[in-house]
Amino acid sequence: MPTSKRNGLASSTAVSAVGLRKSYGDKTVLDGIDLRIPAGTVFALLGPNGAGKTTAVKILSTLVTADAGELRVGGYDLATDPQAVRAAIGVTGQFSAVDGLITGEENMLLMADLHHLSRREGRRVAAELLERFDLAEAAKKPAATYSGGMKRRLDIAMTLVGGPRIIFLDEPTTGLDPRSRHNMWGVIRGLVSTGVTVFLTTQYLEEADQLADRIAVLNGGRIAAEGTADQLKRLVPGGYVRLRFSDPVRYQSAAAVLREANRDDAALALRVPSDGSQRELRSILDWLDSVGIEADELTVHTPDLDDVFFALTGPSADSAAGSTARPTANPATVPHQRKENDR
Repeated sequence: MPTSKRNGLASSTAVSAVGLRKSYGDKTVLDGIDLRIPAGTVFALLGPNGAGKTTAVKILSTLVTADAGELRVGGYDLATDPQAVRAAIGVTGQFSAVDGLITGEENMLLMADLHHLSRREGRRVAAELLERFDLAEAAKKPAATYSGGMKRRLDIAMTLVGGPRIIFLDEPTTGLDPRSRHNMWGVIRGLVSTGVTVFLTTQYLEEADQLADRIAVLNGGRIAAEGTADQLKRLVPGGYVRLRFSDPVRYQSAAAVLREANRDDAALALRVPSDGSQRELRSILDWLDSVGIEADELTVHTPDLDDVFFALTGPSADSAAGSTARPTANPATVPHQRKENDR
């Protein structure tokens, strides 16, 4: 099987899909997508609302049947051995499965019963997970009294009761405040450090950038692009080096020789198109030295995942990037779309 490396360890493929298709009536939700996710990594699936992210999760977690495709999860064929797949996975959906009328500990013990653990084993596992997720002090309190972040941590702790090797997290931080979101990132990193594979869907592009080993952008039922965060960012043009001057005379001299730069006369700043690479930055600095120009401030700006997302899922994405765009594609084929009206 294909392998990848994380923390120096070889890993096998945890989830694979070839030609995954799903339609509801005459609406095609997933139009032949391919995925391959190495074990012990975080994979993030991005896309606008209605792109099919949750449908993909439901299919791969055996909750919905695919119309077509060769699908394997945890080494098991989804079509012929769904029970083995269910035993290997855990699922945390968009909406919490926590019962607010009972305590956190009781929620955990209920999950232990559903996994047919003995009473003694169930209490041991529940106690370990409550401690691990910093919920031990609140274990005897009704879950309804928990904050949003605590409920989400309890939700994931409940998912881990059965010891899954693969976890599907469908928008796990939606509705959380920034501090709780960052705490959840720590939880996810901790899971992966133990060898768990995380399949993540999220609306927060920074979240994917921070957590994911690989990212796929789903649009119109197809994978518009897939790669590491850095690979995807290189798909989108628009990077530049900003040179700011405090002396108007030096600014005018620089503008006269850097004719390809965009001028900001009010700020005494020039924007020189650049891919942000070390080689190109060194070239710009060497050239400035050769003509005797010294800027007071130099900053490098590169496209972020917001730029990638808007370029690949915007109105002109289908005609410009097509449904087969990959990190090896010519960046000029993916238009840069401004974000002012998309917030």
